[in-house]
Amino acid sequence: MKKIIGIVLILIAVGLGYTGINTVNKSGESVEVIGIELSAADEDKKTNGYVYIGLAVVSLIGGVTLFGKS
Repeated sequence: MKKIIGIVLILIAVGLGYTGINTVNKSGESVEVIGIELSAADEDKKTNGYVYIGLAVVSLIGGVTLFGKS
């Protein structure tokens, strides 16, 4: 039973990590106008992305710990 829960936690970690990385990457945009580059970043999106990545790390550690125990 512990191995099944460990595998599920690892899969959740992969999903959360993917979502977090995509959220951080899409949080900022830049446009070039008349040779001047203008950029804007959405700090709330970036913060949410880092939270997803943190939860992914915690879930991965828990999943590996449960999966590794006999």
